Amino acid sequence: MVVDEKQEHAMSSGAAPEGAAQQDPPVLVSQLSVIGFQSGDVDRLVEYYQEALCLVLTERTDGAAYLTTGPEHHCVAITRGEPKARSFLGLRIAGSLDEAERRLRLAGIQAERQTDPQPGITEALTIADPAGTPLMLFESQTMTGAAPAAGVRPVALGHVASFSADIEQDQRFYVEILGFRWSDSIDDWFTFLRCGADHHSVNFLRQPPHSGMHHVAYKMRDIVHLKDTLDHLAGLGYRLQWGPGRHGPGHNIFSYHQDPDGNTVELFTELDVVIDERTGQFEP
Repeated sequence: MVVDEKQEHAMSSGAAPEGAAQQDPPVLVSQLSVIGFQSGDVDRLVEYYQEALCLVLTERTDGAAYLTTGPEHHCVAITRGEPKARSFLGLRIAGSLDEAERRLRLAGIQAERQTDPQPGITEALTIADPAGTPLMLFESQTMTGAAPAAGVRPVALGHVASFSADIEQDQRFYVEILGFRWSDSIDDWFTFLRCGADHHSVNFLRQPPHSGMHHVAYKMRDIVHLKDTLDHLAGLGYRLQWGPGRHGPGHNIFSYHQDPDGNTVELFTELDVVIDERTGQFEP
């Protein structure tokens, strides 16, 4: 990993790099909770998530499907439409929607209040990030009876990496408006942000003018869990694009393959976690 002097100081001292928030953000995101996909063949993508990744289908309508790793209602939402990855992101917030709405208004951010926007979510605020991606903010989801990480099923939705037409603008928005914290950078073209203990929840890769999804990542329990899942995928005919290997930023063990719509999916384990937000110290 290559960092400049300011970023190197930030990593060693726990300080955010230049451009990070200097005051409390209007919203404090606590979890990357849901990723949305549009698909021209909802049945095929649902079959992939049920058969290949063994997610549990919690709700199905004529044009949409909702799946979970457990125990929350869903972490994947698939709707019929022109194929599009990261059609929206669902973000759980700390605090109330009322307070978030008030503070967003003061910050000049337009938010739409919605009742029952999706199964399992009773109320939400929807805003847009600089790339125009809808962000659904909510306090909680209803619970399901799905056991977490049963069999080869991933433990949770881990992170979403996206191409960025303006990486500085994207980082400022997620840090200053949504309360994400900076974790790592590779030069000025790849940045890693977190909203919880995990090293990163969203990543941005500079590639103007593009702003779509690079990959979605699901967390595995450990290296044995990852191996078993990769064996399961191989038995179904899925081939790896890259890996297994170990990344630099975050130090996670990774593997990449494609879903039937051509979206890149990472399965990973052993990601660094922050053990002291004050100093920015990570446990490798």
